[in-house]
Amino acid sequence: MEMGVRLGMPLGAAHSLAPEALFFDPDPAADGDALAAALERLGGFSPGVVAESDASMPGFGRVEVQLDGLERLWGPETLIVRRIGEALAGILPGPPLAGIGGTRFGAAVAASVAARAAPESGVSGAASGSVALHVIGPGADADFLAQLPAAMLSRDPEVRARLERFGLRLIGQVAELPRSALVARFGPDGARLHARARGEETDPFQPRRAPERLILALPIDPPVADVEGLRFVLHRLAGAFGDQLEARGAAAAWARLTLELDRSFSAGDVPASMVVDQHLPEPTSEGLAIERLLIARLEAVPPRAPIARVELELGNVAPAAGTQLALFTPQTGRTGRLGWQLARLGLRFGEERVGWVELEDTEATLADERWTWRRDLRATARPAVRAASAERRRPAS
Repeated sequence: MEMGVRLGMPLGAAHSLAPEALFFDPDPAADGDALAAALERLGGFSPGVVAESDASMPGFGRVEVQLDGLERLWGPETLIVRRIGEALAGILPGPPLAGIGGTRFGAAVAASVAARAAPESGVSGAASGSVALHVIGPGADADFLAQLPAAMLSRDPEVRARLERFGLRLIGQVAELPRSALVARFGPDGARLHARARGEETDPFQPRRAPERLILALPIDPPVADVEGLRFVLHRLAGAFGDQLEARGAAAAWARLTLELDRSFSAGDVPASMVVDQHLPEPTSEGLAIERLLIARLEAVPPRAPIARVELELGNVAPAAGTQLALFTPQTGRTGRLGWQLARLGLRFGEERVGWVELEDTEATLADERWTWRRDLRATARPAVRAASAERRRPAS
């Protein structure tokens, strides 16, 4: 800031520099939720999105969006950035700062330049709608960076100090040096400094893969009043999901069953819907296994009114992990089957009664001191059942 406030400065020192400023306590959870909502919105513009999701990391808040090949869908790159700014208006606390460049580093520096140029309304290209934007022309990354401070090439204070000692104050001066000279003085960091200064890409772009969700729903007419009547519909939904997951080589980590209840002839305060959340013992594509866990949960806590509609959602869908099969051992998958059996036992007899024995001191004198009974770790994510009113909103697919 122009008043001298910097990141990491003590609160008292910042207050003395800006006595009229408002200071708020950090809220990492709220910041993480806002970034997650922004990433979900950005996924509708481009399949290539990269961001740091840990609020404690220095790069938190910086999001990279791949714009190549999107012109026919959204228009020119500047128009895409403006539309992104409009889409994020209700999510972020202020207008985003954007930069367009041929490399990830060049785009990040362009965004910082846009931040400094934003207050100057007369600067061409400083603002695009509600987004402060600076655009680097095609192939002009090196020319754009040449007149900027060399300290921008690295976050490492030691590297910045050495650049200053060698008299390398501008990025263009670093680009003019031979690559071998920088490697000799800076080691592996020298190659990165040289490539960045010359406008070359140093970090491959690896898009973020958002967790996928699958949702299917079926009405029940007339409504059914018992779990056995629901089993047929749930079997159909789970079987359809199982076929899709198996065909795609994917697996789901949790399931959510939403039951809309018919309260026409119900007495008392009966909710409009019932939601069952079930974390699976391991990611799976077996619809029958998912169906059995959900039915077991409904048998333990049956619905309080006839069921008029069933919705099944599978979340955290990702490529299934491969398993190395043994040539002579037919029980290769026994560990996975044990996890499912423990989950069913927990639903039937209570999760607090399902556990495992861990050896601690096999040389102990007393037998009771040689082992410890522990609760089954796979049951710590307890399945949840909750009721929702008519105003409950379904999660977006």
